[in-house]
Amino acid sequence: TVTMGDYTGTETSATHAPDHLFAPGSYTLAVYNPADGITVSGTTAAVAAADGGCIVNTPGWIFTSVQEVAIEADTDYELTAVMQQQVRQLTLVIEPTGDAAERIESIGGTLSGAAGTLDFATGTHGTPSEVELHFTKITDGDDAGKWMATVRLLGIAGNSQRLTATLIYTDGNPQPTSLNSDLTATLDGFNDGKTAPLTLGGTIAETPGEAGFTGEITDWETVDGGGVDAEM
Repeated sequence: TVTMGDYTGTETSATHAPDHLFAPGSYTLAVYNPADGITVSGTTAAVAAADGGCIVNTPGWIFTSVQEVAIEADTDYELTAVMQQQVRQLTLVIEPTGDAAERIESIGGTLSGAAGTLDFATGTHGTPSEVELHFTKITDGDDAGKWMATVRLLGIAGNSQRLTATLIYTDGNPQPTSLNSDLTATLDGFNDGKTAPLTLGGTIAETPGEAGFTGEITDWETVDGGGVDAEM
């Protein structure tokens, strides 16, 4: 999609030649591709809502370009749009510990502080939102026995990013337990270098409590995310 002033056009090849006469003046040329789960208004991209008050956790890959253009009368212009990737992939890999680790049946939760909107003209990430996390068990390789969840984000927004999850065990033994982790410091700078997927790994530290334990991860590390096989 190509927009400039009151002109909007679509193009599927490398070159777009609009049959449109632009009056002399200053314009913002914005170019972006259609992406599932993302709408664009002006230069603001917004992630669609999902169930449970969250936003879509795997939107399509959107690329954008913005530049200011000065148009003079009776002049033809050739303009180049340099596209920038605006969605980044994030994978969380967690390693449960303790006697009940092998009895975990499922892990599900949310990540807060995901950007619901992005003004790609200014690079401003806004509308802090939650995305749903669906963890699957890794079955092969050095990480077998760990659990992983992958999401795609426009970026992060707001003052904090927190993982909140619930661990469910086979036959209800033990009772479901909770996992909480502050990822704010770890995800600092996530909005830069979006072409590089980020994989973070951490170990759940069990803390006994009245209802079993509350797990927490405090030492996340960037890890190699290649070669893992999740049990779907």
